[in-house]
Amino acid sequence: MPDFDPNRRQLLKASTVAVGGVAVASQLAAPAEAAPAAPPANSATPTTMNVRLKVNGIEHQLQVDPRTTLLDALRDRLHLTGSKKGCDQGQCGACTVLIDGRRTTSCLTLAVMQEGHEITTIEGLGTPNNLHPLQRAFVKHDGYQCGFCTPGQICSAVGMLEEVRMGMPSHVTADLNAPLQATDMEFRERMSGNICRCGAYSNIQEAIAEVAGVKR
Repeated sequence: MPDFDPNRRQLLKASTVAVGGVAVASQLAAPAEAAPAAPPANSATPTTMNVRLKVNGIEHQLQVDPRTTLLDALRDRLHLTGSKKGCDQGQCGACTVLIDGRRTTSCLTLAVMQEGHEITTIEGLGTPNNLHPLQRAFVKHDGYQCGFCTPGQICSAVGMLEEVRMGMPSHVTADLNAPLQATDMEFRERMSGNICRCGAYSNIQEAIAEVAGVKR
């Protein structure tokens, strides 16, 4: 075996190899660099839509966010504040309006869905000088206290009495083959979706019964 010859050339070669190996090893052992952050999502303003709403016999052209509820369109855009925002979940009935004569909780339907339909709010049922029969009956029988739920109660009662007139059954209708009877039980069941936090239910019942022609 030849003797080790520590000349300058061999020493440089050995040093270069050693340094290169250390550099490669350190690169392999180093943690991977974090991936560059994703660019921020597009935060452009939501698209709006044109919608034509016919409310209380008057047509209105609105530019609305497609997510806008009918209740918000009525209150915030058309300033018809009779319809109240209570639970905003369709549970209290304070926002009830009539759409094509059918009672509807306006917080659960979108404004853009109601184009081409007839919308009636409490403002369209009567005027201070020419009240709707149910409005007069509510005043007569003191069917309200704080008044917050009253617009929804009246709109719901108008739609409910039309359902009774058309013979539409409810959960308490005993005989589906017999003519529908306008009774207190029917009225209570059909109006159960309208909450009165003041508890004026008996007075509301009397007002509805009077307009329905039910003798008590």
